[in-house]
Amino acid sequence: MKTGQDVRVCVIGAGPSGITAAKHLLQVGIKNVVVYEKNDQVGGNWVYSEEVGHSSVYETAHIISSKALSQYHDYPMPDDYPDYPSHKLLKAYFQSYAEHFGVIPYIQFNTEVKHCEELPDKTWRVTLADGRVELFDHLLVANGHHWNPQLPSYEGTFTGELTHSHSYRTNLPYQGKRVLVIGGGNSACDIAVDVARHAAFTAISWRRGYYVIPKIVFGSPPDVVNARFVWLPRWLRKRALYATWWLVTGGNRRYGLPKPDHDILESHPVTNSDLLTRIRHGDIHPRPDVRRFEGKRVHFVDGRSEEYDAIIAATGYKITFPFFDKSFIDFSEGDVPLYLRVFHPDHPTLYFIGLVQPQGCIWPLSDTQSELVAQHILGRYVLPSDVRERVRAEVETIRKHYVRAARHTVEVEYHSYLKALRQELPQKVVV
Repeated sequence: MKTGQDVRVCVIGAGPSGITAAKHLLQVGIKNVVVYEKNDQVGGNWVYSEEVGHSSVYETAHIISSKALSQYHDYPMPDDYPDYPSHKLLKAYFQSYAEHFGVIPYIQFNTEVKHCEELPDKTWRVTLADGRVELFDHLLVANGHHWNPQLPSYEGTFTGELTHSHSYRTNLPYQGKRVLVIGGGNSACDIAVDVARHAAFTAISWRRGYYVIPKIVFGSPPDVVNARFVWLPRWLRKRALYATWWLVTGGNRRYGLPKPDHDILESHPVTNSDLLTRIRHGDIHPRPDVRRFEGKRVHFVDGRSEEYDAIIAATGYKITFPFFDKSFIDFSEGDVPLYLRVFHPDHPTLYFIGLVQPQGCIWPLSDTQSELVAQHILGRYVLPSDVRERVRAEVETIRKHYVRAARHTVEVEYHSYLKALRQELPQKVVV
């Protein structure tokens, strides 16, 4: 494969991962870079619009990891940003980052990638929606994995309004209605709290138990508190985190929620200060998993049945690459066999940026992933000779340490994963 500063590189997506990928390529002297972005501005999922499109951000959305652990490594968020910035502040931050590092001139906005084909010499033929065909030496995929909704499947038919959280924008359409939110992730809990402000009745259905952690613990964001104890052995840190969770919440049963069926580090927690309070105020009503639909009536697995006007399914997203043939690469089901969640052993000029679900924030990890990829393209970093064995070991580690579910196939622990990336970086060379 061709390496060095004279290569031509394609980056798909100008979201938080795509812009840091381009930034690192430019910083090492690779100037023949093209970033394709199908929207009209940078920011990806954090560009709010009343119209449903690629972004899934809603009007009241704020980040769920703290500012301190969500910044790019060499571009801190402004001092006046709060611990948990809104989507408006985040979009401004990403746009400022792209401008500061000179990424904007390399982005082709309103340009969708329709198809990518690996050629025999490991270069890439990229076909755009406008019919253009471009050739590249390397391909960086940063299209995100929170945009293609995964809808649940239940027996029967619901005749009320059934939508995915991807389409949720404001709580106003739900004023005076009976609403059921299905899901136990961060989006489900945030949306349930938001809907409850105007709905006549709000319930939230959980299939299993989750750990809900307030956004401030002992005066600090929980990820900041956790960062102080990452040096502890995993077993001891789990006990400390569990004790802290129990101390600040008293456990799920006090709120009518199911007990988690997994350890506290086996899934990224729900970071929400309002859900438990709203439950104790009677504004949100916990419900178990859905058994079946019957018109507007929802039957739950505990035998209860209730009528609802609307259901919002916050049931996650499929990992999707619409520009690849499924016979080539398809991570929508099963394991994701990538070294360090970035490198594919069979495709040496293909890289995935931001394809992780950390117990923390993605963007700083994308930052370091991109730095490592830039060094690989220059030829300064070489994959280990036993890369396939290492990929298998990584997959087994994910299976061992995290909940066996589709959304955890790219799960990583923020600090240990960042350390693993940094250990692979070669000694920096001044360009």
